[in-house]
Amino acid sequence: MLRITKTITVARSAKDCFLYLSDVRKLIEWDPAVSDARKDSSGPVAKGSYFTVRVTIGAISVPFRYIITEHAPSRRIVIAGRSALLNVNDTIELSESDGNTTISYRAEFHFKFGLERLLSSLPDAVDRQCQLAVDGLARALTDTADEAAISQRNAKADSHTLGALRNFTRHGYVAGRRDWAPMSERIEGRHVLLTGANSGIGLAAAIELAWAGAKLTLVVRDEAKAAQTAQTIEEATGRRDIRFEFAELSLLGDTEALVDRLLARKEDIDVLINNAGALFNDHTTTAEGLEKSYALLLLSPWRLSEGLLPLLQNHGSKARIINVVSGGMYAERLNLKRLNMKAEGYRGALAYAQCKRALSVMTETWAERWREQNIVVNAMHPGWSDTPGVQKSLPLFRRFTRLVLRSHTEGADTIIWMAQSNQAALSTGKLFLDREPRSTYLLGNNVESEKERAALEPLLRRDFEVTLKSTS
Repeated sequence: MLRITKTITVARSAKDCFLYLSDVRKLIEWDPAVSDARKDSSGPVAKGSYFTVRVTIGAISVPFRYIITEHAPSRRIVIAGRSALLNVNDTIELSESDGNTTISYRAEFHFKFGLERLLSSLPDAVDRQCQLAVDGLARALTDTADEAAISQRNAKADSHTLGALRNFTRHGYVAGRRDWAPMSERIEGRHVLLTGANSGIGLAAAIELAWAGAKLTLVVRDEAKAAQTAQTIEEATGRRDIRFEFAELSLLGDTEALVDRLLARKEDIDVLINNAGALFNDHTTTAEGLEKSYALLLLSPWRLSEGLLPLLQNHGSKARIINVVSGGMYAERLNLKRLNMKAEGYRGALAYAQCKRALSVMTETWAERWREQNIVVNAMHPGWSDTPGVQKSLPLFRRFTRLVLRSHTEGADTIIWMAQSNQAALSTGKLFLDREPRSTYLLGNNVESEKERAALEPLLRRDFEVTLKSTS
């Protein structure tokens, strides 16, 4: 047996450190030997939670099965790892004093097949690896990252169509996370308003933000969806304090009523995530007379962002607006005549792409307008994710791409980062994919005219006001 002990002290609370360390998935952020980590058990992280962690030992990649055997909040974690080559028991103890936390890490390695005797240099190599890991942990718990920038790898890939499209797949997520700064921030008490939260990437984001401590208000259509969503989040995180607002966001009357209720509550909003959406293959007109894509994907987030401004502006920390768009917009140039499309010539994918293109334009407009009001406004697209919308509306696309589609959590990752990370608050007016800013126009194509761009917001305002007036 080989025993190694390391100690670090960081300027974080023991609670913060414990929550970060007990989520074994986070190993990939601070241990350079770890190339993948996933949680396999259901429920919140606790004693008995188990994970699969892939560790590189020399030229060999070895999967470990990790299980938490002791879980004493803010004080002690014991994790047992098992693999074909060795077993390891990690004991992590925490003590807090004067705002600092001392973390004592003790690892016991039990090598198989006589490896410890065969390789005389093994103890020194393992000790160096452990030192790299605890150094990485110290950085993860203390460092402040610079503003996010596109990596050379992704800049090169985005310079040609096939490379850019490949980045939309799970490959882009897996390759990108090698360069990401750690995200150890907690967001207890930070109020996050999230639309479209009952399925797909919206639900995945809600679960992760609940785990990070956010005070969540989730917008869903009805009580049945709220009950199902609340149960899913509770089973995953143990949280039972999620609040819900009911609204059919394709109806502008419902959207306006939601704005009124939130304003009446007078509770600051730290993060607004405009995620609700769907792709409608068949032309559908709402009860208010609008094409449904236009109402749900564009007019609703426009009104929420504008209407909730008093709750977002000029409070303690920078407020954030996150607009979820789509890589499909790259194929379309903004054309106001293709918003609120008529039945003749309607194509669901085109209507969807036009609305997302318009929302990306509004993202840049708002970012400039609200910069001095302590609000950052950014857009993101989740890549190609295996969402219920893709399964229902794009079955042929899914048939050909299902092996490379992202999971819901992978698609939601950039939303979570934009809501939680201090690094994300350094940028405004940008489009993100995999935590990196990307061009809004693929290869410089489909750039709208300044005239079309300037005419967008007056059109949205007019259509919103006319619709509300005609239905009141």
